[in-house]
Amino acid sequence: MQIDPRGPRFAATVTTVVLAVALVTGSGWVLAAQGAVFAIGAVRGIQFTPYAVFFRRFVRPRLAPPTELEDSRPPRFAQSVGLAFATVGVIAAIFGWTPLFLIATGFAFGAAFLNAAFGYCLGCEVYLLIRRARPNTSTSPKNPRHEEISA
Repeated sequence: MQIDPRGPRFAATVTTVVLAVALVTGSGWVLAAQGAVFAIGAVRGIQFTPYAVFFRRFVRPRLAPPTELEDSRPPRFAQSVGLAFATVGVIAAIFGWTPLFLIATGFAFGAAFLNAAFGYCLGCEVYLLIRRARPNTSTSPKNPRHEEISA
């Protein structure tokens, strides 16, 4: 499935704010809420997260049409990576392991910030590296992340 690449960047911006709140407050609950968003993105697809629904309903109609679309698989993989860090952080919060909570949440924050501020999706790039390392037997485009829109 192809998605508007501005949607994941918008979601990364919201995620950055949520994770910053989790870091500043030390709240495992805030991190758990973000983990639930990551879980939706990892299991159902990034286009089903609350942030994507908000983007699609309220933000995208006010923007020009996208000049290109993005394969949803790399951002979906990135959501899985975010979910892994959030899970570690929540478990750390439950057991009172504050340094591990801060490290796990900080890594998720760093990745979200890179995407929000610079459009660099770290999890997407890892997905592409894994894909390139595996033998390619499909007829899909060489770079599954971007595909031009045909008129």
